[in-house]
Amino acid sequence: MPRRTATMLASTLVLICLLIAGVLIPVPYAEMSPGPTVNTLGEARGEPVLQISGRKTYPTDGHLNMTTVRVTSADYKMNAVEAVYGWLAHDNVVVPHDTLYPDGKTEEQSSQENAEEFSQSQESAKVAALGELGVPVVSRVVVGSVVKGAPAEGKLHAGDVIKAVDGVPITEQSGVAAQVTKRKPGQKVEFTIVPAKEAAAAEKAGKEPTATRKVVITTTTSEEGDRAVVGIQAGTDHVFPFTIDIKLADVGGPSAGLMFALGIIDKLTPDSLTGGRFVAGTGTIDDKGKVGPIGGIEMKLVGARNAGAEYFLTPADNCATAVSDIPDGLTLVKVDTIDDATKSLEKLRKGDTASLPSCSKS
Repeated sequence: MPRRTATMLASTLVLICLLIAGVLIPVPYAEMSPGPTVNTLGEARGEPVLQISGRKTYPTDGHLNMTTVRVTSADYKMNAVEAVYGWLAHDNVVVPHDTLYPDGKTEEQSSQENAEEFSQSQESAKVAALGELGVPVVSRVVVGSVVKGAPAEGKLHAGDVIKAVDGVPITEQSGVAAQVTKRKPGQKVEFTIVPAKEAAAAEKAGKEPTATRKVVITTTTSEEGDRAVVGIQAGTDHVFPFTIDIKLADVGGPSAGLMFALGIIDKLTPDSLTGGRFVAGTGTIDDKGKVGPIGGIEMKLVGARNAGAEYFLTPADNCATAVSDIPDGLTLVKVDTIDDATKSLEKLRKGDTASLPSCSKS
């Protein structure tokens, strides 16, 4: 066999072996790609995303789209060929597997965490929206969960309203831990609560729960061994003056908070927020209307533009990353609070696009 032919054959065999290895050998990476967008003013699967009853609502137009990112599952084994293809593809991002699923988190654990964050983001969106409209919302500190086997098990229950700890009134979630940790492990701490069932009954009747009882719990040492704990996770419960339901399945995480809040505001006010424009966006939101950064901003920009968005409400802390690769025809609008967002939408509605706050690399 001629040397040249032998060399070509050997090279071909090596290439085939490399391709086979690339397909068979898993690599520790995961992939992110643009996900679907949903208009919070519209419908999903045949029913309105935002359903409000007990309060007058108004017709809306335009779009206020929340955006999503698709990610490979926790147990998906990406091979080297797929990783290289993902790195070369413009609209996809390949990242270390641990970036999306840290500490060996399973698919089930990740889904549960995303569902909890999504639920919390909906509550915060409602509070922030009503706060922007000047509608009062009653907030109460409650027992969010009780650790199995902890001193509080059987004495406190999820949903119990915490009125005071050691006689000190509790108005913020952080106040519970602040009072408990004043004790030393082994000392007793007194909770003044309204039991969950009585609180729920009072809420249904439109009244403030007042039937309190005292519960004494002996503290134990935290896992870190440096403070007293009773084994509960405090949370915040809100009592709204009317019903706001958010109906959107198969979505998780906290990043839709801003767009849900804006959708609620639009439905509760006579003027159109968008002026008929196609606006998309993203961002977490807290009860006070502060907008926070999210992951996968590049993917969300692509998904928004593919859906037809002209303007994208971008969390201020995501701006530096977002401006590195802006899809043609999409204008980024920087927002830090829900008030920033509503003021920017007002400028957009009036055609004053030149004064919209824009993202920069710095």
